[in-house]
Amino acid sequence: MKKTVLNLKNKSVGDIDLDNTIFGVKKLPDLIHQYIRYQNAKSRQGSHKTKSRSEVSGRSKKPFSQKGTGNARQGSNKPPNFRGGAVSMGPVNRDHSFSLNKKEKKLALKSALSVKANEDKIVIIDTFEIASFKTKDLFSDLKNFDYKSALFIHSEKGLDNNFKLASSNIPKISTLNQKGINVKDLITFDKIFIDEKSINEITERLSWKISNKIFLLKELIIL
Repeated sequence: MKKTVLNLKNKSVGDIDLDNTIFGVKKLPDLIHQYIRYQNAKSRQGSHKTKSRSEVSGRSKKPFSQKGTGNARQGSNKPPNFRGGAVSMGPVNRDHSFSLNKKEKKLALKSALSVKANEDKIVIIDTFEIASFKTKDLFSDLKNFDYKSALFIHSEKGLDNNFKLASSNIPKISTLNQKGINVKDLITFDKIFIDEKSINEITERLSWKISNKIFLLKELIIL
């Protein structure tokens, strides 16, 4: 798949070949949904908690006599039917996360990238290096692109400091290291801006051939 490489002025500076095994995969909505559920579950704190009968402070003395009051007998004032008592079957601290296979994660990422590529929502930028750190200069350049929200994916080495400073004050714009790409961000943001270095790094990381070579190398080391 051929894609035009642009600069931040939205002018063509060349072409790049995108790997069809990563940017041309079939759309898998079920797997994408499962990955987003996986992300949301991992981000939950799970710190919700209510007190059980053993945790409610108070005496275990009978609140009133066993007989003669006309009320139902009670052993203490800690049961859920008393004001200030325990909560019946309330939430407890727990881990909401669940596991997802590595192959499923990779395939979900490939599918999300392919969806964006097919919708022409991926923009390849030659470099994110800019001369000025002023927000107004970068904002005027980004006006050349039609976007509602944008995610700028940069290489592992890091993002240009001027770009980081300039983009921090622009609404609906976020930056992300290519190592942290995830399905939720890819689907949430309208357009994905990726520099050339990141494209090569993503292709190398998600490529089946590279993964298979690493696996075979590990097998040889074990043997």
